[in-house]
Amino acid sequence: MQLFNLWAWICFFQLQCALAFPGIPSVKRATKFPDLYEASIAELQAGLDAGTFTSVDLVKAYFARQNEVNLQGPELRAILEQNPSALEEAAFLDTERKAHGKRSILHGIPVLLKDNIATTASEGMNTTAGSFALLNSIVPGDAGVVKRLRKAGAIILGKANLSEFAHFRGNQASGWSGRGGQSTNPYFPKGDPCGSSSGSGIASAIGLAAVTLGTETDGSITCPTSNNNNVGIKPTVGLTSRAGVVPISQNQDTVGPIVRSVADAAAVLSIIAGPDPNDNFTLAQPKVVPDFTKALNKNALKGKRIGVPRKVFLNDSITGNDPSIGVEFEKAIATIKALGATVIDPADLPSAEEFVISNNETIVLDVDFKIQLNAWFASLRFNPSGVESLAQLIAFNDANPTLEEPKGFEDNSILIESQATTGRNSTYFQALADDHVLGGSGGIDAALKAHNLDALILPAPGFTTAPAAVVGYPIVTVPLGFFPDNVTIGSAGPETFYPAPGIPFGLSFLGTAFSEFELISFAFAYEQKTQTRLARKAFAAAIPKTQLSDIVGK
Repeated sequence: MQLFNLWAWICFFQLQCALAFPGIPSVKRATKFPDLYEASIAELQAGLDAGTFTSVDLVKAYFARQNEVNLQGPELRAILEQNPSALEEAAFLDTERKAHGKRSILHGIPVLLKDNIATTASEGMNTTAGSFALLNSIVPGDAGVVKRLRKAGAIILGKANLSEFAHFRGNQASGWSGRGGQSTNPYFPKGDPCGSSSGSGIASAIGLAAVTLGTETDGSITCPTSNNNNVGIKPTVGLTSRAGVVPISQNQDTVGPIVRSVADAAAVLSIIAGPDPNDNFTLAQPKVVPDFTKALNKNALKGKRIGVPRKVFLNDSITGNDPSIGVEFEKAIATIKALGATVIDPADLPSAEEFVISNNETIVLDVDFKIQLNAWFASLRFNPSGVESLAQLIAFNDANPTLEEPKGFEDNSILIESQATTGRNSTYFQALADDHVLGGSGGIDAALKAHNLDALILPAPGFTTAPAAVVGYPIVTVPLGFFPDNVTIGSAGPETFYPAPGIPFGLSFLGTAFSEFELISFAFAYEQKTQTRLARKAFAAAIPKTQLSDIVGK
């Protein structure tokens, strides 16, 4: 009671002072801003709605955070370009919010795109897949997913570095591109960020953007999600549009979010999913796109049947995984049981051993890449490099070694292998058909059916992505653990290390086509129980210091 009386007296005194001396400012409580290292979409929307900060403030803060660590300090090289139109777009959306309210949960939220996702050139950014051969080229317009983001009111913040041509150039280190150089992990100096969506993974991990998008053909969302302590969704091929994305393969390419929480991933997927007449694969998806945020159920694993395909995929001598990953995976199994699921262990894929020796995926991707990349070059309104085909791209790289073939990064073997293909012939179609058996009816679907399962789980590192990749099925990946401080440091390329102390690794939930809603629900239940992401932060120099408090009102 005495404390209440004291507080009441202080408030009364402040009021009297304000009335008697209007020129003297009253005492105000400090404004609480969300920490941009972890800030969720919901937290940012709450602050924007309350007027605590604006989207202009957000863009300025994220730009400042990027500038601290991208080419300075730890030189993470996650960002290729900042959008010169972002502040103008943010100001427009701030005005619209005041006048009409927000369009969606992404209204005024800055989104970073992998640099193989096209944006209209008039905005001021490039779309190059990390290659100087596409610098200043003019694309026909925004990618399908970008159109959806803009309609939802999102701000395109910039372009993220990547493994050049989505890691379909040669035997290169993950996260390297000619334009961006070698991107590195924020959890260990010069650690492997994994690719090809490396810049997106790095940026999400330490809050260089509110949201990032990546693309996956085989592992390119799952792996950078895993290595950078993120949540990522590799959607079913055909759930999100690939129109306006520098391609590898129409049969395996997909676009998805890399963010810091399952809730954010669900929100973003709800916006970018849906049919696009410019990508006929999307016309085969279910007619109604689910609101994936309704999958966020902490009790989702109760009564479910989850399978563990051990054969091949949990064999360290085959996968090359450090044993510490297996230790954390066994803990995850125990957690999933504790959450009410029945775990069927093992629940092996009949095709598991064939994945070790199969060359089908290489055949399919090599053929698709040549055909589709040539079509990409043909679609450009202008390309100052003069490159108009895969053959000319190889010649461009050889003619510009300083830009595209520096020491340690000379290899173009996949480009050369793809150029040697002769089209979609009987060998190609047989390989494609065989892959659908290996991944689907003889793989994931076979295991699900044989054991009456709702999903499969595996550690993200290893061959986890292969079955889902070749048949186009979804994967949702969440944080699982971190390499111990005494792990033996390995080399991942001329300038990167893996494994290494503190580098994260993830847990993947796999299912059949268009099972994202269920996979998201299982991943959310696991995430909420474990909160693994919060157990460890990036190394000190890789954590940007700029916060909204440094921007608002300054």
